[in-house]
Amino acid sequence: MHLSPMLRPVLLPLSRLAFRPEVHGAGNVPRVGPVILAANHLSFVDSFLIPLVTPRRVSFLAKEEYFRAGNPRQWVTRAFIEGIDAIPVPRGGYRAAQESLEAALRVLEGGGAFGIHPEGSRSRDGRLYRGRTGVAWLAIASGAPVVPVALLGTDRIQPVGARLPKPGKLVVRFGEPMIFPRPADGRLAPARRAATDRIMAAIAELSGQEVAPGYNELSSGGI
Repeated sequence: MHLSPMLRPVLLPLSRLAFRPEVHGAGNVPRVGPVILAANHLSFVDSFLIPLVTPRRVSFLAKEEYFRAGNPRQWVTRAFIEGIDAIPVPRGGYRAAQESLEAALRVLEGGGAFGIHPEGSRSRDGRLYRGRTGVAWLAIASGAPVVPVALLGTDRIQPVGARLPKPGKLVVRFGEPMIFPRPADGRLAPARRAATDRIMAAIAELSGQEVAPGYNELSSGGI
């Protein structure tokens, strides 16, 4: 999602009042040009809050179900999603994951900032899970720097299963940009795995989370 100029002035003061965000390292985010924000994922609200605390517009993907309108709640969700210019993508399967990556790559090729949760889905136990290599696919394909991001407190703002967020303290830490050039030997698969592991290690250092030994198997089509 990226926050439209009309919506940001409304949501920014509300978010500061409700979540009292403490932001560190915002200067690490390039103000112009393509950049990937790779963040841990503890709560449904993560993708909504990052654009509010980042010093530039940030795009995230949103599953296409959010764009359906029916009952009043769905209408409100769709209006909000469309208001922040979310990118609709299908969920599930290799083809959907590839379409998501291609949509993200178009954002970067246009000089935009793109946010991604390499774990694929929310951590239910607070640990940081192994990253999916889509983040490195994007970094190598686009040449964009990757800024690791740690979110702390969002699991208390909206725990798994909670219908609505509640006021609370939020901390966001932006790490130093990381560059991943195309490998000289042309071996992309191991380069993507190594790059992803470096990104996740940087997120772990920022967040202080315990690192889980494997993937979050609850992920469904995550990139």
